[in-house]
Amino acid sequence: MLRLVLYALAGLLVLAIVGYFTAAAPIADARYNTVQAEPPYGAAKRAEAVHDTLTVADLHNDLLLWPRDPLRRHDRGHTDVPRLREGGVGLQVFAAVTQVPLGRSYAGTDADALDQIPFLAAAQRWPVRTWTSRLERARYQAKKLRRAVARDEALMLLRTRADLDSLLAQRREASSAMGTLLAVEGLHALEGDVANVDTLADDGYRMMSLTHLHDNALGGSSTGLDNGGLTDFGAAVVDRLAARDVTVDLAHASEALIDDVLARTDGPVVVSHTGVRATCDSPRNLSDRHIEAVAAREGVIGVGLWETALCGAGPAAAAAAMRHVADRVGVEHVALGTDFDGTVSVPFDATGLPLLTEALLDEGFSTREIEQMMGENVIRVLRRTLPSQKPRE
Repeated sequence: MLRLVLYALAGLLVLAIVGYFTAAAPIADARYNTVQAEPPYGAAKRAEAVHDTLTVADLHNDLLLWPRDPLRRHDRGHTDVPRLREGGVGLQVFAAVTQVPLGRSYAGTDADALDQIPFLAAAQRWPVRTWTSRLERARYQAKKLRRAVARDEALMLLRTRADLDSLLAQRREASSAMGTLLAVEGLHALEGDVANVDTLADDGYRMMSLTHLHDNALGGSSTGLDNGGLTDFGAAVVDRLAARDVTVDLAHASEALIDDVLARTDGPVVVSHTGVRATCDSPRNLSDRHIEAVAAREGVIGVGLWETALCGAGPAAAAAAMRHVADRVGVEHVALGTDFDGTVSVPFDATGLPLLTEALLDEGFSTREIEQMMGENVIRVLRRTLPSQKPRE
């Protein structure tokens, strides 16, 4: 009898292990990356006509974290390359997430809380080295994107200004041409070593934010516990980012960190995905003072689509935030930073982006202004911040 019980327990353990490695990650994906309305979506004919002329540039997408082949259409989550193309996206920034503490909160996130990413990495059977190393998680996500690019001749990984110009030339011939750009969400991925900026840049990363959900060795997060400014280590990293022509992303940065980075750097910066406090008073969102500071540096502010950044559901809430930035500093500083697949609730998946164009038209923006906000402003900034030629490998 005891032997039968042991066999049964062993069998249950095997089933649990198999279930974990086959079902856990897809279940988490479906649970955390939700839409407020299921496709198909229908925008007004005028909005569809305008949207069809756009090269949409989205500054933030976390697809690489999830168990989806980027090139295959899925029925969960917010994006994949087929759905991005259908939504008119011509340039997508894909960000690598490397640490997510348990119990994260806009009211304050403890960096020492249990990190959930190792469990997600193990469930997807990522290499064992990624289970314990944030740097290796970033490197693996870059490899995942490079493999997708190698399998799709109309998909490009942008590393230089010449790559960007090539993409735009290709899109004049075929709307299926799509550029991708690698970003790191939080430089705790450096694991305390400035030299790892070079490692990530050599892997293809061209945009990096200093912090993510929590404070780290570089400085304070907008949702951290201390909200401090730039540390000595952070200052050394910022200098190295400038030397490698890496675009600085101030999303998730504390107010003190934003001030310190702007005081130490020249040229445009981006805030890849955010809301604005004027329409949604949250510590995660940008104040008018920092909207003006980013604009003064000729940067762009990527307004997100997720509900807690907008204090409301639907594309009209995003359009209202974009209107505030445009009225405050000019339409040339407004951009899109959806935060698709970032464990958030959004109005639609990538195929519904024409609904945002419709909301912008309803907000009173002209076709020309929408062209700028939905893509051209990002392209302008990247023309200034990307390296002129391919760095050393």
